[in-house]
Amino acid sequence: MEVLKLFKKLIESKSVTPDDGGLLDFIASYLDDFEAIRVDSNGVKNLFLYKEFGEGDHFCFAGHVDVVPAGDGWSSDPFVLTQKDGYLYGRGTQDMKSGVAAFTQACKEVKNFKGTLSILLTSDEEGEATDGTIKVLEYLKEHNLLPHYAVVAEPTSEDVFGDAIKVGRRGSINGYLTIKGKQGHAAYPEKSLNPVHIFAPKLACMAGVNLDNGDEYFAPSKFVVTDIRSGMEVTNVTPNELKMMFNVRNNTQTDQESINKFVAKHLEGIEYELKLTQGSYPFMTQTDTKVVQNLDSAIFNVTGVKTNYSTAGGTSDARFMPSFGIKVVEFGVKNDTIHSVDERTTAKEVTQLFEVFKNLIQNWK
Repeated sequence: MEVLKLFKKLIESKSVTPDDGGLLDFIASYLDDFEAIRVDSNGVKNLFLYKEFGEGDHFCFAGHVDVVPAGDGWSSDPFVLTQKDGYLYGRGTQDMKSGVAAFTQACKEVKNFKGTLSILLTSDEEGEATDGTIKVLEYLKEHNLLPHYAVVAEPTSEDVFGDAIKVGRRGSINGYLTIKGKQGHAAYPEKSLNPVHIFAPKLACMAGVNLDNGDEYFAPSKFVVTDIRSGMEVTNVTPNELKMMFNVRNNTQTDQESINKFVAKHLEGIEYELKLTQGSYPFMTQTDTKVVQNLDSAIFNVTGVKTNYSTAGGTSDARFMPSFGIKVVEFGVKNDTIHSVDERTTAKEVTQLFEVFKNLIQNWK
């Protein structure tokens, strides 16, 4: 099967989170010379395939077969790969069945590798991700099968295919702030304690503020206010409390402790409650690491493009790997229509991605 035929098969298997659309069984049978391990959890299907070629590094391709719901307004059936105006349309064409097709076909065609080659797939990346990749990694650690290096084939390219590798990702910290007041009649403000009035002058000092200066690879961590609400939607009662939610996409210089100190500094003397939760943590793979250098060379060999190193964007399952000692990067097709109506890529990008991954395997050193 050629990579584009495999790509078509993946797109046309409806696999909205957490349904894998039967793809994990299909890929396991397609790569029948690889050892297959299923690590299913709470209805989420996960697959790990590996093959030992000899002594050397354990290198893993990782990704997800699940996609977000298609939504309305498509110009063609989102679960039929449709070629039109030089593009291939379908849900998951960029995020990330192009990547899965490319590395699956590359592993199918490999003859030799200096070590162990593996694939990690989940059907729960677009959902809560609590029963997906993390469960497989825990299993692999328990059975001494963790890879040394990994490439997650998320879409990373920006203007042209091959121009960006994700060498790290920011974390994500959610904040829930409550400013305490005392409810009262709007006509007698002196008898109440209005939390809106208390907080208003503080907001300008906090909203949109950079919590650090960033660095060569990371943008500054910014305090982004996402919601403010207070009162009972009446004009004659002052509110008892004000609630605000915020998010900080944090780099390696900012953590929960520094956010606590930032809030405490600006709300000194004010009664408040603050709750912080963190769904993902920042990580950085050094650019002189073997996986970065080998992938960089493979991209240039195939495309002639000199790639840039980036940490921009949201999050992915790559976030789970550094805590297990895995050096991980992300690379894939252009990222400009993911999760949107009429998500699309090109046959050339899918083919070149396959060629990059095949070159990476063949020239691993």
